[in-house]
Amino acid sequence: MTERRPGTLARMASGPHSSGVGPKSVPLPAVRDRAQDELEGLRVELARLRVELAATQGELEARVRESEAKEVQLERYAADLREIFKQERARALELQRSYIVTVRALSNAVEARDAYTAKHAERVAAYGLTVARAMGVALADDPATEFGFLLHDVGKVAIPDGILHKPGPLTTEERAVMERHPVIGAEIIAEIPFLAGDAAAVIRSHHERWDGSGYPDRLAGDAIPLAARIFAVADVFDALTTSRPYRTASSFAEAREEIIAVSGRHFDPVVASAFGTIPDAVLAALASP
Repeated sequence: MTERRPGTLARMASGPHSSGVGPKSVPLPAVRDRAQDELEGLRVELARLRVELAATQGELEARVRESEAKEVQLERYAADLREIFKQERARALELQRSYIVTVRALSNAVEARDAYTAKHAERVAAYGLTVARAMGVALADDPATEFGFLLHDVGKVAIPDGILHKPGPLTTEERAVMERHPVIGAEIIAEIPFLAGDAAAVIRSHHERWDGSGYPDRLAGDAIPLAARIFAVADVFDALTTSRPYRTASSFAEAREEIIAVSGRHFDPVVASAFGTIPDAVLAALASP
């Protein structure tokens, strides 16, 4: 048998790494303590996240409540604005009605000076607006247009009765005075805001002629405001179809023929043509409201 040296078995039992160069073993209590520390850290982190989540949820709920409150407030604002708009619209309509009443009263005051032109302004306003609608122009729905039609002769308040009511032809001097009424009328309403625009243009230019031979400014063609061009046809039609001290009324057919005859000279051809499309029955209804 081979002789073994003392300690050989001990070295063999301890294995080839018993020299101490292998990994050192960690005591179990230390592992347990470290695991508990890590678990406690996770618990702390979880608690912190729960607090943050609760705070976030609280903030979100607060924002939702704030948003809902703002929405309710906006709805109230919208309701208030609708009510204000409704009230303002009612006031505007009432103001518009008061304008119309005022203009008609002033128109009637002007016509009261001449029994032969009673309701003339209302008829020509009705004729003129009908022609404007036949042409499809926007001014047909503009109150200022009607105001101008109704007040076209307001300047005649400054014309002496001896000239205004003279049954025979006017002298050259008298005609010069009469032809000032469009300018006087425009000056009368110049300081009235709701009449100072389109209405004033009708009042000043309703005696202008397409060929430039009218008065007071000798305007011609498109330089004459459209509302004044429309009114000129309506005015002559009414003058021809109503009796005056110096002549009897013409029939609608005769009046139409006269208007056509001077279309392109006295009247805008487009306006005269639109007037020609309006049936006699419509004009008759307007003449006798």
